[in-house]
Amino acid sequence: MAGRARASARALLASLLAPALVALLVAPAWGRGGRDHGDWAAAALVPPLPPREDAARVARFVTHVCDWGALATLSTDQAVRGWAFADVLSLSDGPPGAGSGVPYFYLSPLQQSVGNLQENPHATLTMSLAQTNFCRKQGFDPQSPLCAHIILSGTVTKVNQTEMDFAKHSLFVRHPEMKTWPSSHNWFFAKLNITNIWVLDYFGGPKIVTPEEYYNVTFHQ
Repeated sequence: MAGRARASARALLASLLAPALVALLVAPAWGRGGRDHGDWAAAALVPPLPPREDAARVARFVTHVCDWGALATLSTDQAVRGWAFADVLSLSDGPPGAGSGVPYFYLSPLQQSVGNLQENPHATLTMSLAQTNFCRKQGFDPQSPLCAHIILSGTVTKVNQTEMDFAKHSLFVRHPEMKTWPSSHNWFFAKLNITNIWVLDYFGGPKIVTPEEYYNVTFHQ
């Protein structure tokens, strides 16, 4: 009798919790950083995937549709000093449909990567369409060259007053949660000054794109 009562209670509890659990699993997070964020096929303002023969355009496309990337710096931590140190950072090159090609970041001196950059500003940023629906829909593994990704090298610097408003708007429109981050962390806007670009979007090794070719790309809305 007692066993049946406990079983009934568990069943009732499960039925009450099930809707809430399903909502948590399927509901996107606040802003574009939730499920399927950066899905180029769902955003009318973002152009379609460019032809793979146009490596510079593919590079600009990947930069624009990606909301985050892995930034590699040289560690200043004594345990791994001088070793490669990669961290995931949110980024934006502009509002949806109005990308500049410049990856902007919202950084804090409390971040380990920022400490590394203060000693050596050189860094490498990787962004991949694996974070969008493109590769999943095509059945491409994230490591497959067909799941296009790009590698950008350069130096990370604070943005000047001329770029401040654009960097702020570009990041906050894609990552609205940033507006609520504690001011005590002394956040600041930064960018990657690109010097080298590699595009991996097909078999046969990376394609090299110059910064001039990259920034000369224009998208017609």
